[in-house]
Amino acid sequence: MDGIKQKSASERALWAQFDALQMGSGWDEDDVIKPQILIEDVYGDSHPGSTHLNRLAEQAKFGVFETGGFPAQFHTTDICDGCAQGHNGMNIILASREAICDMVEVHGSFISWDGMVLSSSCDKSVPAHLKAAGRLNIPAIFIPGGSMRPGPGMTTSLVAGNISLRTKRAGEIGDVEIRDYKLTGCPSCGACTFLGTASTMQCMAEALGMALPGSALSPATMRDILSYSRRAGRKIMELVARGITPDKIMTKEAFINAIIIHSAIGGSTNATLHLPSIARELGIQLTPELFDEINHKIPHIGNINPGGEHLTESFWFAGGVPYVQFLLKDQLHLDVLTVTGKTLGENLWELQRDNFFERNLGYLANYGLKREDVILPVEKAEETGSIAILKGNIAPEGAVVKYAACDRGMRSHKGVARVYNSEEEAFAAVVDGQINPGEIIVIRYEGPRGSGMPEMLMTTEAIVCDTRLNGTVSLVTDGRFSGATRGAAIGHVSPEAAAGGPLAFVETGDMIEYDIEKRTLNVVGTGGQEISPGEAEKMFAERKEKNGIIPRPPRKGLLKRYTDSALSAMEGAGY
Repeated sequence: MDGIKQKSASERALWAQFDALQMGSGWDEDDVIKPQILIEDVYGDSHPGSTHLNRLAEQAKFGVFETGGFPAQFHTTDICDGCAQGHNGMNIILASREAICDMVEVHGSFISWDGMVLSSSCDKSVPAHLKAAGRLNIPAIFIPGGSMRPGPGMTTSLVAGNISLRTKRAGEIGDVEIRDYKLTGCPSCGACTFLGTASTMQCMAEALGMALPGSALSPATMRDILSYSRRAGRKIMELVARGITPDKIMTKEAFINAIIIHSAIGGSTNATLHLPSIARELGIQLTPELFDEINHKIPHIGNINPGGEHLTESFWFAGGVPYVQFLLKDQLHLDVLTVTGKTLGENLWELQRDNFFERNLGYLANYGLKREDVILPVEKAEETGSIAILKGNIAPEGAVVKYAACDRGMRSHKGVARVYNSEEEAFAAVVDGQINPGEIIVIRYEGPRGSGMPEMLMTTEAIVCDTRLNGTVSLVTDGRFSGATRGAAIGHVSPEAAAGGPLAFVETGDMIEYDIEKRTLNVVGTGGQEISPGEAEKMFAERKEKNGIIPRPPRKGLLKRYTDSALSAMEGAGY
């Protein structure tokens, strides 16, 4: 493209070996003088969300070639929470967000690239890519990896929770059922087809303006996702020509827009970790109070599993993120810039003119659904928001709960605490029948500094899949949850136990009370007797002096660096 001011050209002129090395990699003399575009993805064989990204990168390359640039592919493969369930591999998962971001920074810094295309599908790689875009701040565009196909009977891969619990109880499940699940639980590539963290963060990338309108959660096996990828390759060249960088797109107003969409669709609690961490790269602070304020007033209109009935593929057919933006346009900052080079308001007008909102409704009809089954009209929304920030003597800085996935009868509760210092201990107690209805399970030392902030999905699924406990037992932890978590699950308790937070001094037998509507979480009794706030504070101080904090085990490498320096969950748990 004529007229582009190339960063890469000035550095090429400094050292002749630069051109020689590139031509030794297959470039020719015409290639090295073109705008140079980094194509960075997490392609690899690690899980279904990444195994197809080479096809998307190929299309992006075609788009760059078509518009006069030269693309170069780099990969930093991501990892999957689902593969890490039940063992210490889960401790490294959140730290991988920082590692991926750092590697993209490495790839993006050793050459002065003119622009960058990023592609990923899942929990930690999407926020890692957006963090890296903010950190490098060169023209960038994001390609979401899309949605997996539904399982049999419109199920998701989370049938695994039921399978796991019944496997551990003799005689409850046979080999045929286990094998059938393994063969059908993940029927294609793409992100798991519930609104977990992977799907949520794809939506957040689009809501921030960093992905093309309509691209989040596009079915990974349909032609549309390839078309979006080709268009992204073309579009990056326009962003380079116009000097549009991520800091011009991911503004404070764009983050507010993203939180509004998150609230409306019922997104994962992990967005309260990832959005502040992305914003931090751009010098923007997102407080937990901002999330809570927005969730108090935005209608929850996404009827999407696990906070609703339907799967992410159906959400995309119903109009996806753009249709939610269209319904809430009076609440959004429509003048924010996006990777189209146009504003959000202009994008919505063009989508409407292009018939995007109607084009895919026939796919919904294949499932016997109408748009309003999946994305509710605003006037039919039964509640506002989907997550809440609770505070109290257990969580002075805050804690997070997704009430959209919690039975209304468990949105306030008082129960006896059963305290465990690891998820493994708590999970075993649930499976072995040691937990009684009405109790509140406390899992601590699982925060960012405690053990890397693993997710507690095995335990929450064990609770909801146990008919004796489901709907009566709550869980409170300084760890995090899967975006697929259901039930009364309160996480991200801050300060965490390993940092000396009050959670470290709660004991089995204490009485805990929470109220989501009132946004409170407190110890209100011990030994069968109620206590005042002042008495609770004194009790914690005495226990701290007597018992202290349990030392963390020796660590090395990435996990040590992360757990030594991670910020509070209320600040995004980065470093």
